[in-house]
Amino acid sequence: MHRGKGLKFVGDSRVTDPSSRKKKTPKDYSEYPGKTEAFWPDFLLKEWLVGAVFLVGYLVLTVAHPSPLERPADPTDTGYIPLPDWYFLFLYQLLKYEFASGPFNIIGAIVMPGLAFGALLLVPFLDTSKERSPWKRPLPTGFMLLAIASIIFLTWESVANHDWEAAKAQGEIREEVEVEIDETAPGYEIYQNGSSCIGCHGNAFEGGIGKPLIGLEYTAEEIVNIAHEGIGTMPGGTFQGTEEELQQIAEFITTLQPVE
Repeated sequence: MHRGKGLKFVGDSRVTDPSSRKKKTPKDYSEYPGKTEAFWPDFLLKEWLVGAVFLVGYLVLTVAHPSPLERPADPTDTGYIPLPDWYFLFLYQLLKYEFASGPFNIIGAIVMPGLAFGALLLVPFLDTSKERSPWKRPLPTGFMLLAIASIIFLTWESVANHDWEAAKAQGEIREEVEVEIDETAPGYEIYQNGSSCIGCHGNAFEGGIGKPLIGLEYTAEEIVNIAHEGIGTMPGGTFQGTEEELQQIAEFITTLQPVE
């Protein structure tokens, strides 16, 4: 063996120069079209900033326009028309059209919304293109624009055609009025059990779609005449009963006076 032969130096990676080590950089996604950036912190920071802006906007909106407080729910008030929150108004409007209401209610309530939301779930599987530009993806872009336009149009129609004054009146918190009610009176029993008046005027005479019956400045004869001929928006001839029963109810209503 010659001197110096067979002796080799093996470098230890644990003691190599730190400056020569490779930096930990995010994976290069440049093969995908569009802008590429690191998820942390660049992309995630932008997402947080956008989310914070929207959160502050919602907080300001809720403080400036708090949710309205309506009177307690009354199951006997058949005239009350519930209205969904603003983000469901487009579905509420859809159910007003002939092709999505009445016998076709199942189409407007389940089939059409189900197809729309189901299509959104299937988008990642139906559109596998790597393109990010909306102009190079005409079908997904077209369907999305159609959905947005439909939602905006239906929401606008719902707001424009809704009677907001009537909605405010029907949900208005009425001041509680103390009144002594003789529950043994024949007129009370007929009103509660055998008349059609309770559906509009409430089981406690507090009113609903019809006016309250407490403190009316009418005589019994005038109340009977109103039941026959109607008054204002109240139609006539809606009482279901005999003339004797109507007279008893009218006389009972005249006794409904607020307690001083």
